[in-house]
Amino acid sequence: MGELSKLARVSIRTLHHYDELGLLKPSARTEGNYRLYSAGDIERLHRILMFRELGLPLHEIRAVLDDPDADEIETLKLQRSLLQERARRNQAMLDALDTLLAAAEGAKTMTDMNKEDLSKLFDGFDPAEYEQEAKDRWGDTDAYKQSTERVKRYTKQDWESIKAEMGAINAAYIGLMDAGTPPDSPEASAMVARHHAHQCRWYYDSSPEMFSNVSEMWVNDPRFTKNIDKARAGLAAYQYAAVQAWAEKL
Repeated sequence: MGELSKLARVSIRTLHHYDELGLLKPSARTEGNYRLYSAGDIERLHRILMFRELGLPLHEIRAVLDDPDADEIETLKLQRSLLQERARRNQAMLDALDTLLAAAEGAKTMTDMNKEDLSKLFDGFDPAEYEQEAKDRWGDTDAYKQSTERVKRYTKQDWESIKAEMGAINAAYIGLMDAGTPPDSPEASAMVARHHAHQCRWYYDSSPEMFSNVSEMWVNDPRFTKNIDKARAGLAAYQYAAVQAWAEKL
């Protein structure tokens, strides 16, 4: 077990925990009751760690791995999509950092940014156009107040980072779509959890129910649908379906 722990870079306690959950049980034991892991066990551990990287909870990973209808080729495609998304994310982070370094001497808050700045930053989607509408609908809510307080402090570089992060999230959703992954799958739920965390980190603390309600605008408001679907046709509908399935499981 110690050798496997070093090889996989996981703690022995983690391997014990996986064994107790039935997630990774050793194929054999010695007379002294030491765990012995086969090549198949090591491959299973590799897949467990891959899904953990995707953000799946352990009980969902076990369900995926123990499914007799699971397609190994689809799993490999999913891993490839993960690596592609990671590469996109790293590049997006580098681009955001380059922008930050280039503009370090003259950071501007959103209130200082003109319409041309906003239009360029959001690819033609100007959030200022929806400011009054949002205030009328949610102005009395804690979420709106929290979001307003956060947003007014953001610099142009903050918005570049937000855009890059959301671009990486969209790319990951698209990777799942390309792999034919259903929106109610564990993999899609992991992406929704990441999407939800993005919203909570940058805008306001959102419950799963609130996030589910917000997602309805992505398909019911043509303005939002058009903007989301710039990345890929059908993306808004896929994200909406994934959020609804994720929220129902919680």
